[in-house]
Amino acid sequence: MEKIKAAIRSMIEISEDELVSFLEHSKIRTFHPQEILNASGKVTNDIYFINSGILRVFITDTSGTEHTTHFALENQFVSDYSSFITQNLSVSTLQAIEKTEIVVIPRKSIEWDYAHLTEGQKMGRLIAEFYFIYPDTRIINQYARTPKQRYDAITEVFPNIHNRVPQYMIASYLGISPIHLSRLKKAEYESTKK
Repeated sequence: MEKIKAAIRSMIEISEDELVSFLEHSKIRTFHPQEILNASGKVTNDIYFINSGILRVFITDTSGTEHTTHFALENQFVSDYSSFITQNLSVSTLQAIEKTEIVVIPRKSIEWDYAHLTEGQKMGRLIAEFYFIYPDTRIINQYARTPKQRYDAITEVFPNIHNRVPQYMIASYLGISPIHLSRLKKAEYESTKK
């Protein structure tokens, strides 16, 4: 639990006793590649913190096509926050891409956090702000940047992504076909040889 403690301490002032109480009902779980943490069509009641590994967040359209909306890496909190907050059915699915160790934080811990931690509301706000800004940035990128610009920027957001995630998922995230992604990679490779 040391990584999540460090992440929380980087956001708020918190004592060791408060951390222990907050994490009392949390548990560490390991998910294997392709394993689902949180499926669409269910109410989300947990927030996850990634100790190691990588997750993909995707939605499935009415024709059954999966669209990758986010990747979550080590030292990040992730959940279907809309479902968690509203208690409506989740639209997103969270899936492990590689062997992933996470801390599962149940709703009762989050509610205890808000009620008892001196800066619990601040921590919740900081996490919520990140997940408000992220989709806004995604929308801007999708419509204001070219596929090449999105491709060039992906490693800034997700370091080493090309070595950790299947190319078709990256293409889905970028909103392009796998063939178009191959062309972009080939052009990048050729430009480095000049």
